[in-house]
Amino acid sequence: MAEIPFDINRIFHSKITNFDELAQLAYNFQCQENIIFSNFIKLAQAPSAQTFLPVDFFKSHQVICKGFPTEIIFTSTGTSGQKPSAHHVSSVAIYEKSFMNAFRHFYGNPSEYCFLALLPSYMERKGSSLIYMTQKLMEQSGHPLSGFYLNDFDSLSDTLLKLKNERVILLGVTFALLDFASAYKLEMPELIVMETGGMKGRREELTRAEVHSVLKNAFGVQHIHSEYGMTELLSQAYAKRDGRFHCPPWMKVMITDINDPFSKLPEGKTGVINIIDLANFYSCSFIQTADLGRLFPDGSFEVLGRLDNSDMRGCSLMYL
Repeated sequence: MAEIPFDINRIFHSKITNFDELAQLAYNFQCQENIIFSNFIKLAQAPSAQTFLPVDFFKSHQVICKGFPTEIIFTSTGTSGQKPSAHHVSSVAIYEKSFMNAFRHFYGNPSEYCFLALLPSYMERKGSSLIYMTQKLMEQSGHPLSGFYLNDFDSLSDTLLKLKNERVILLGVTFALLDFASAYKLEMPELIVMETGGMKGRREELTRAEVHSVLKNAFGVQHIHSEYGMTELLSQAYAKRDGRFHCPPWMKVMITDINDPFSKLPEGKTGVINIIDLANFYSCSFIQTADLGRLFPDGSFEVLGRLDNSDMRGCSLMYL
């Protein structure tokens, strides 16, 4: 087993001042120890200093560094008949530290909240990293009314009303929150409504602004929060308003040209979202997503939609 270049646990302890240095160490390590990543870089003949692995490789390959056993496998929903992604995670403890510290970074201690989860498409299958994260946040919360709701909107509404004067986070997949909003109208201005995921083929696609407008009206809140994460990452970004996502200190976003995946775009330009996630040290920290977005000067980013296969150019080395 190769020598690890830095203590992974230290990235979660305080604000990282040497992110670029740590990212380069992670890149060098993964170029040597991750066979899939290494082969992709050689075949891509990338001119840039850092190359991002297309996220679809997690559907066709086991993306993990040599010598590190799989402790848990997280899988995606695999919408529209597509093969789901599988993230072979060598250390579930690293995942727990990542999502716990990210939550504390943006929202404080989980024990200060009651967590209600409306995540039907995730609950209906095994291997969801989002369900795992939410369950652990509920355990840290310790609130007796924290819990998951599948399709029981009546019970969810009753619980929300009981918690009207408490700090509550309602985390829901977008289509389920919209379904609830179409049946109930509450006035809970202190409630944190956090959407994640999307329509999953259950509803007509809407813009984020349209979704947020419906939800703000239904719950009587000024802003809708959002969580950005995926099976292939061990870290999450959060938006507290207007879909403007901020990363934890060990995560960074870059935007590249749709037609040239090796061409980095300046702030404000729309392109493909690429993520450096240092928590992904034992798999791959450099992921080219299937999302379109743009970057702001403060490092925050906006998600503008999904790519389809016809959008991508010049980076189709999917079978090694």
